[in-house]
Formats: sequence, structure tokens, C-alpha cells
Amino acid sequence: MLALDQAQKAAQRGEVPVGAVLIDEQQQFIASGHNQPILGHDPTAHAEIVALRAAAQIKQNYRLTGTTLYVTLEPCAMCVGAMIHARIKRLVYAADEHKTGAIHSTCKLLESGQFNHTIEVTSGVLDQPCADILSRFFSERRAQKKQLRNKREL
Repeated sequence: MLALDQAQKAAQRGEVPVGAVLIDEQQQFIASGHNQPILGHDPTAHAEIVALRAAAQIKQNYRLTGTTLYVTLEPCAMCVGAMIHARIKRLVYAADEHKTGAIHSTCKLLESGQFNHTIEVTSGVLDQPCADILSRFFSERRAQKKQLRNKREL
């Protein structure tokens, strides 16, 4: 899965490992992105937003109708809002994000019925590999913090 490759790129750069890939109705690649808010000093630089921005530039249109967005982690409210505005047709995501996920985990934005656009959703695709990369990333980060604390105590 290309989105998982993007997540690996984010992890290698010290970013939370989330990746996204956008394809068109003919299953042709349009754009991809990975988390980069730390490196880009941009709180909106989530993988989904990065991919949507790149696709909009390529298509020369902010409407990305008929497209499918593949993401390694359940999108947050900001990203769901961007997908609605872009008129994404379908979202496929892997792992649930129990703290900030806005599809099934917390506020369930797409179920509200308040928006003028609906998005088809498929979840759980490659759930385990995507959850594993996140678990490894945060485990390594905790270990690094512990090492730093131990060094300071010496």
C-alpha cells in the first residue's frame, strides 16, 4: 500500500507515521502525502491535507470529485472537513484513531447528516500493519524520552 510507504517516510523524519494517497476513478495515482507538521511548522500539514493540496494543484481544481483517498489512520475533524470541501467520493482508512478520529471513533462527522456532501467509507483495510507502525513509533519515542531523563539524572 502506497499510503503505508508514505507513513514510513513520516516516521523516518520524526513525524507521526501517517500516510495518504489519492487515486482517481480509473485507479490512477494522483498524489500522496505524509504527516509533516513538525518539519513544515504547519499544524494543518496532516497526510490527508498534504495529499489533497498536491492533487488540487495537479488537477488545477479544488474539487476532487470521483476520487478515493487511502489513509493509514482514521482522519481527524480538520481532515474530514477538507475531504468534504474537496468532494472526495470515497475514503479508505486502516487503523482507528480512538482519541481524535472523526469518522467512527469520536464525533462521527459523516454521520451527522448536516453536510451537503457524503463520502463512502471503508475502514480496517491493512489495519494491523498501520497500527503496528504507529505503535513502534510511539514506543521508540517513549524509550528515547526515558533515555534522556536517565542521562539528566546522572
